[in-house]
Amino acid sequence: MSFITTHVLNNATGLPAAGVGVELSDADGAVIATGTTDDDGRVGDLGPESLDSGTYRLRFAVGEYFASRGEETFFPEVTIAFAADADAGHYHVPLLLSPFAYSTYRGS
Repeated sequence: MSFITTHVLNNATGLPAAGVGVELSDADGAVIATGTTDDDGRVGDLGPESLDSGTYRLRFAVGEYFASRGEETFFPEVTIAFAADADAGHYHVPLLLSPFAYSTYRGS
């Protein structure tokens, strides 16, 4: 399993957000991995099985997702920065999304 996984849920519809591009990068902006959410809104294989402790970013291409649905959105992208501990084993970073708001939390 990847050290980082994610799940995107469209709160406006109550359905998984399939087809959202996701990019994992380090604190310097170097891209580590990319993926696209599946039909369940998940990216389960985003990068390596381990990472060094540090700050990482997930960038979600939500503007493209909403455009593909013919919907307007305020956010062309959502970027979530978070601190990871190499000894933690796994981080799940969900995104709860609507066209004009979003939230996140540390999942399990």
